[in-house]
Amino acid sequence: MGGEDNYIMASAFEATYPQLAERPKGKQIHNIYRERLRMFTGQGQYREQSLRGKLYDARLSGSPEITLHVWSAPKLSRPTFDEATKKDNEYRTAKKGESFGPSWSTHWFKVQFALPQKWDYNGQLEFHWESGCEGMVWTEDGKPLQGLSPGNRTEWVLPSDFTKKGKEHTIYIEMACNQMFGNPTGGDTIQPPDPNQYFTLREADIVSVNLDVRALYYDFWIIGDAAREFPSNTWESHQALQICTEIMEKFIAEEGSNACIKDCRKIAQRYLGKNVDSAEVYKSEKSPLVYGIGHCHIDTCWLWPWAETKRKIARSWTNQCDLLDRYPEHRFTASSAQQYKWLEQNYPHAFDRVKKHVKEGTFQPVGGSWVEHDTNLPSGESLVRQFVYGQRYFESRFGQRCRTFWLPDTFGYSTQIPQLCRLADMNRFFTQKLSWNNINKFPHTTFDWVSLDGSQVICHMAPAETYTAMANFGDVVRSVSQHKSMDQDPTSLLVFGYGDGGGGPTFEHIEKLRRCRGMSDQVGERLPRVQMGASVEDFFDSLEKRSANGETEFVTWYGELYFELHRGTYTSQAANKYNNRKAEVLLHDIEYLATLATIGGKKSYKYPKKDIDSMWEDVLLCQFHDCLPGSCIEMCYDDSDELYAKVFKTGDKLLANAMEALGFNNGSKGSLPKAVNTLGWDRKGLLQLSTNPESSRYGYTKGNLAINNVPTDLTASVQQLGSDVFVLKNQDLEVKIEGGAITSLYDVKAKREVVPKGSKANQLVMFDDKPLYWQAWDVEVYHLDSRKELKASSETKITESGPERVAVSTTTKISDKSWITMTISLAASSDSDQPSQIDVDAAVEWHETMKFLKVEFPTTVTNTEASYETQFGIVRRPTHYNTTWDMAKFEVCCHKWADLSEHGYGVSILNDSKYGFATVGNVMRLSLLRAPKAPDAHADMKRHHIKWAIMPHAGPLDQRTVRAGFNLNYPLRVAWHPNSASLDKLLSAFRFTSDSSPSLIVDTVKRGEDDEDASNGDMPAKKGKHIILRVYDSLGGLSRGTISMGGVKVTKAWKCNLLEDELEELSIGKEGLEVELRAFEVASYKLRLG
Repeated sequence: MGGEDNYIMASAFEATYPQLAERPKGKQIHNIYRERLRMFTGQGQYREQSLRGKLYDARLSGSPEITLHVWSAPKLSRPTFDEATKKDNEYRTAKKGESFGPSWSTHWFKVQFALPQKWDYNGQLEFHWESGCEGMVWTEDGKPLQGLSPGNRTEWVLPSDFTKKGKEHTIYIEMACNQMFGNPTGGDTIQPPDPNQYFTLREADIVSVNLDVRALYYDFWIIGDAAREFPSNTWESHQALQICTEIMEKFIAEEGSNACIKDCRKIAQRYLGKNVDSAEVYKSEKSPLVYGIGHCHIDTCWLWPWAETKRKIARSWTNQCDLLDRYPEHRFTASSAQQYKWLEQNYPHAFDRVKKHVKEGTFQPVGGSWVEHDTNLPSGESLVRQFVYGQRYFESRFGQRCRTFWLPDTFGYSTQIPQLCRLADMNRFFTQKLSWNNINKFPHTTFDWVSLDGSQVICHMAPAETYTAMANFGDVVRSVSQHKSMDQDPTSLLVFGYGDGGGGPTFEHIEKLRRCRGMSDQVGERLPRVQMGASVEDFFDSLEKRSANGETEFVTWYGELYFELHRGTYTSQAANKYNNRKAEVLLHDIEYLATLATIGGKKSYKYPKKDIDSMWEDVLLCQFHDCLPGSCIEMCYDDSDELYAKVFKTGDKLLANAMEALGFNNGSKGSLPKAVNTLGWDRKGLLQLSTNPESSRYGYTKGNLAINNVPTDLTASVQQLGSDVFVLKNQDLEVKIEGGAITSLYDVKAKREVVPKGSKANQLVMFDDKPLYWQAWDVEVYHLDSRKELKASSETKITESGPERVAVSTTTKISDKSWITMTISLAASSDSDQPSQIDVDAAVEWHETMKFLKVEFPTTVTNTEASYETQFGIVRRPTHYNTTWDMAKFEVCCHKWADLSEHGYGVSILNDSKYGFATVGNVMRLSLLRAPKAPDAHADMKRHHIKWAIMPHAGPLDQRTVRAGFNLNYPLRVAWHPNSASLDKLLSAFRFTSDSSPSLIVDTVKRGEDDEDASNGDMPAKKGKHIILRVYDSLGGLSRGTISMGGVKVTKAWKCNLLEDELEELSIGKEGLEVELRAFEVASYKLRLG
C-alpha cells in the first residue's frame, strides 16, 4: 500500500560479506582475557617473554666498570658527608650480595664507574641501587642529589655529563639500615624494632632503559585498569579490553621489536590520546573534577627517631626537586616548619633547591604550623604557638604565610581549631583521618567547620580517603565516587605520593596521571578528569570563590571532629604527657615573670627570647601527632625525655633569673617567704612551706604575696571509726573512707550526699586492653566488659592528722609486679570563693601487659551530658549510648577537668597530667595508665606520680571549676623577698578587675615577638616594648571586663591576631583596657609601653 511500483535500491559498493562461513569464531571470555592482561606487565613466570623483558636494552654490573668501596660508621652514628669522607676513614672493597647492618647503622659507599668505549646502549642511562633499605645519592663534592627507597625509588637518572664513555665518575651512596617504616620485628609494621636486621645489596648497576617500553608499560597499566574497573557492561570497559588485547597480539606477532613497541603505543593512543608523553595533556579546556597534588607525609618521629627523620626529609625533598625539574606539571606540597628548619641546618644545598622551587611556585609550603601536631592534648597556648612559630618561619624564609592548615594524619580535631586558624591568617583546613572511623561514617567531604565561638574554615577531606594515594586509576575514580558533598561542589583533591615514612611521588605516579587525563579527554568522563599544575591554594580559592559568590552554600559541622579510633592515645606514654603539661606550665610562668621583669625588674635584665624560643620549639616538636599521643617506638621517647630534660633545665634557669631580676632570692637575711601567683586572680588558702614535721608546714595566703599564719579557726580532722574505716572532715565536707575507697562524700552546706548508697568513689578499676590491632593507639568499646575492681592490699593509715590538713594512705597490690599507693587528703576550708576539694596523690609502680588502669567516681548527679575542658573552652558530650554516634564517645579527651552537673549541683574531677576520661550515666571515670606492647614494648613500665581531685560544688559549672583546674596545675611558688610591697602594683598588672566577668581568663602574658630588645632576628625588629595578652571566655557567653594596667604606663593598645598583626586600635580608660568577648572567643591584645 502507498505506491504503484516497488523499487530495489542498489548498493553504492559491491558487498564483500562472504556467503560461506570461513571458520568458527567464539565470543571472548572476558574474565579470562582480563586476567591475561596482568601477564603482560607482571613479574611472574612470563616476565622475560613479556613487556618487562624489553625494558632494559643494556646493563653494566660489577668490576671493572663499577667498583664499590664501603666505610661503616661506628656504632649507630649518622655521620655527615664531611665526616664520612675524611681521608683517614678506611673504605674497604664491597660487592653485591653482601649484607650490611645491624638496624639503624649507616654505611657509606664510594661508587666509581666508567662507561666502556665499546658499550652499546640506546636508552636512558640510570644507576639502579637496591639494598632493601633507604639511601641517599651524593656527588663527589658533597651535594645530596636524591633519595633511594626500597621497592619504589631505586633509580638515579645519570646526568648528561655522566654519560661520556671512558670517563671515570664518582658518587657516594649513604646507606641507612632501616626500611621506610623502620625495622619492625617479624614484618608487622607496628611491632617494636628488631635491633639486628641486616640488608643485602642486590643491585648496583648501570642500566639502559628503553623509554618507549616504559611508556607503553604505563599506557597498558592504565588502559588495563579501565578494562578491569569500569563497569563490565559499559562500552568503555569493552573497548579498553580490546585495545589491550590488540597491543598484546601485536607484541607477540612481532616478538617485541622496537618497531612494534612504537606501533603498540599508537594503538594505545586510540584510548589515551596523543599527548600523554608531556604536560600538554592537561592543556585541554575541559573542566576537571579532581586536582592532583604531590605530597610526602613524613612522620616527624614514629617508627624511627628524629635523627632518621632529618635524613628522610633530605631524601624525600631532593627527589621532589628532581621531579619538579623533569615534569613541568608537577606540584609538590610539604608541611611542618620544623622539617624545613632541619633541612636548612643540615642540608643547605638541598634547602637552596627547595627555596628555588618555592619561588617558582612548584614546591609549596603548607600547614602554617611547627609540626603536624596532635590537637587533642596540647594546651590552647601550645596550639597558638604551633601557628606562631610555624607561620613566622615560613614568612621569614619564603616571604609568605600559609593559608591552609594541613593536618591529614592527626587523631581527632579540637573544636577551637577553626578559630585559631582564622587568627593565624588561615581560612582553609585539609585532613582525611576521619575516614578511619570504625563506628560511624563521617558524612561530609567539603564543608564549613565551625568553632565554639562561631569562627569557620572551609574544610576538605580527600574523598580518596588517603594522603598517600598511588595515583592509580581507582584513586581518581574514588575521588568522585566517594565524594559526599557533590550537591555543593563536586571537585576534590587527590593527594598522592609515598608517605608516613617519606618518599613522596615518583615519576610513575605522574606518568599514570597523565594517562588518566588523556583517557578522560579521549573516551569521555566515566573516568573523572584529573588536573595537574594547580596548587592546594588554587583548589581552595575555587571553593572560597564559589561560596563568596553565592554559587554554593556548604553544609556546616559545629564543634569537634571527634575521631572514632585511636582513643587510647589520650593515655598511652603517661610520662611523656606529664612532661608536656609541666613544660607548658613552666613556659607560661617564665613568660609572665620575665615580662614583668623587663618592666619593673633590674635594668640589666633582658627578656630571654632566644632561650624561650628554643624551649617552645622543643615542646612543640614533642607535640607531634605520634610523639605526644604515645604511638612511637621506644627510641623516640628516649629522645623526648632528653629534650624535656633540656627544657626543664633551661626553664629553671630562666625562671630563677626572672625572679632574681624582680628582687626574689633564696632566703637571704631580711627576706621573708612570699607566695608568687602567676594566675590572673587572687588565690586564698593553704600553702605548704615544708615537709618537715618539726617546723611549721603550712602558711596561709589571702591573695597577695604575703604568707601568714594559718587562722586557728581553719581546721580539718580525721577520725578512725573502725577497722579500716576513716572519716575526714572540714567545714564543708565529710568524707568516709572504707578499704581505701570513698563510700560517702557528704556536702555539709548543701546537705547532700554525693556518692550513691552502696557505691565506692575513688575506686581503682582495671580493664583488659587488647584492641583489634593498633595497640598503643586504640582502646575498643569491648574493653568495658572486662571491668575488675581492685581492692586494697593494706590497711589504710593516717599519714597527716591536721589541723591544717588531714590525709590517709592506702596501698593496693595490682599484681606481683605492680602496686599503687593513694593518699587521700582534705585541707581546711580556707577560700569562700572556692569549694573544698578532696585531693588524691598516687604513686604507681606499673609493670603490666595489655591492661588499662582507671579510677571511678559514681555520683548522685543526673545529666545526659557531661562537660570537659578543652583548649580555650568546654566540650559537652553525651553520658548515654542512645545512638552509635553517642556510643562512639565511650572514651574522650579532657584537659584539666571534667564536670557532671545537674540543676543546682555538680561534681568536678580535676587532674594534673591526664587526658583520657569517660562519663557513663552517673559514673565519672579518669583514665590513668595503659600497658600496650607495640610499638614500644616497654611503654609506661616505670614509677608514676599522679594527682587528681574531687570537687563537689553547689550551683552550676562555673568559674570555680575552671579556676580550680588552673590552681591544681599552676601551684603557688614560694620565694623570698626583702620588700615585696614594692612589687604589689606590678603584680596586679594585666589582670581583670574584680567587677569583670569571672569567665574571662588572662591565659598568657608575654613580650612582643619582634620587639627590638627581645627579637630573635628572624623578622625585622620593631621599635618599642610591647606586651601581648591572650584572653579568652572560658564558659561560653558574652563577657565584658577591664584589664588593669597596675600602674604600668601603656601608650597604645590594639586588638591583634595570633601573629601580632594589629587589627584594631583600642583606647585605654582610667581603670584599664575594657574588652568584650563573644562566647568562647580567644582574643589577643598588644600594648605599647611608654
